[in-house]
Amino acid sequence: MSTKRFLILLCAVAIPSTQAQKKNELASGYSTWVTQDVAYIITGEERHAWNQLGTDDEREQFVEQFWLRRDPTPGTDENEYKEEHYRRIAYANEHFASGIPGWRTDRGRIYIRFGPPDEIDSHPSGGSYQRPAAEGGGETSTYPFEIWRYRHLDNVGEDVNVEFVDPTVSGEYRLTMDPCEKDALTYVPNAGLTQAEQTGQSTKLARFQNTDGTHCGAPLGGSRPESYNEFTRLATLSNLERPPAIKFRDLEEVITTRMTFNSLPMQVRVDYLRVTDSSVTANVTVQFENRDLQFQTKDGVQKAGVNLLGHVFTLTHRYVATFEKSLEVIAPAGMVEQASKERSIWQTALPLAPGKCKLEIAARDVVSGSMDRYEMVLDVPRFDEGEFAASSLILADMIVKLSLRETGGALFAIGDMKVRPRVTGQFTQAEKMGIFFQIYNSTPQGQIHYQISKKSTGQNAIDFTEPSNLSTVQKLLPLKDLAPGDYLLKVAIDNGAKSIERTAEFSVALANH
Repeated sequence: MSTKRFLILLCAVAIPSTQAQKKNELASGYSTWVTQDVAYIITGEERHAWNQLGTDDEREQFVEQFWLRRDPTPGTDENEYKEEHYRRIAYANEHFASGIPGWRTDRGRIYIRFGPPDEIDSHPSGGSYQRPAAEGGGETSTYPFEIWRYRHLDNVGEDVNVEFVDPTVSGEYRLTMDPCEKDALTYVPNAGLTQAEQTGQSTKLARFQNTDGTHCGAPLGGSRPESYNEFTRLATLSNLERPPAIKFRDLEEVITTRMTFNSLPMQVRVDYLRVTDSSVTANVTVQFENRDLQFQTKDGVQKAGVNLLGHVFTLTHRYVATFEKSLEVIAPAGMVEQASKERSIWQTALPLAPGKCKLEIAARDVVSGSMDRYEMVLDVPRFDEGEFAASSLILADMIVKLSLRETGGALFAIGDMKVRPRVTGQFTQAEKMGIFFQIYNSTPQGQIHYQISKKSTGQNAIDFTEPSNLSTVQKLLPLKDLAPGDYLLKVAIDNGAKSIERTAEFSVALANH
């Protein structure tokens, strides 16, 4: 069984301010799910049932049930059918767009329903073409066309050929039931003749008198294969337009309870940094305490590990991106106790559009099988062009300069710096707490005010202001003078015309001796 597990990010555009707008956006999101996301795979019965739903809760339950009914491995956490469906949509949008989104094209529709063909006979430029005997033989010139061959399609048939033609030479291929629609010389007198037309046994006019819906010339040998029969072609075309059959009809009840997991405590934080005016990097950091992991002897050492798999979807569940990671902890013989006192931490940078998202993370211990799921709402900020702004305030246990060789792929890299977040926000008096953030669209000079206060009393423990070039701020603050306890850090960035405040909570404990 696959060790992969899932993480889902459900992203949306920023929520409008009025209640009416919010309601309309939510309704629009559900409507788009039906008319776009699952338009090609939802059955008539399901669409009818959907139209009878009256509340958002019912629609949410319907969506969950919809995917569960199609899950080929309902006993596992991932739904391979759903993941593959959104991969196909993403592929269609990338490869079949032609003035309209790729998912709306004929090729996109067939690809989303049935997946990649076993063979593709592609003629993207058209050109010279030798007809097969079933189409009359002889040489002609064609429009761009593709023939997709599927060895088997459930509820469609065996050795299925699906033909697409681009008669406008615009990149928009359309599904055709006429195998001779690709002939670019059909309407040109005395050009592109079949063998029978060349010898006078037939005329080009006879092609337009066919009663089978094609413009093919008389076949060589007098008969065509069964696949050319008009009723066979109509049946194939009709079956291609039907949603794929649901294999798991035992999952009929609406699922109202959530799956519970064994304990595998996971800590997560997300920090936002500007990339462009329309995109933001969300640094997702995941951390585990090694003492919560199960070790086993392998290859002469003690090993523990966690598997993660991530997906990004929009509010209407359209696929955006994916990531996966296996974390491994190796402890030499006799060092398991020491390794158990440490942490395993990993980070991935996700490019996201501004707006609200839901983050769901699940992980599995590869030895014990214990799992955990973490959820949080993300509010990805918008960094407007020219607007004075700041990134997330990151409390780190490491801020170091990277070499030129390391900047390309180092873990925790932000520009030319390595910034490792302290996910728990817990430090000891013996440590220095790293403070890191970026400032955007500021004047060359300004000042930053730092204030650390005791959460329980509000009493200031540290309070100072210093000048800054208002670009990237990276400080290491000694904690030896802070008494054990919980604290609130406030950072105010002032460029002379405007001030921005960022806050973060942290705690200080006695140093371990």
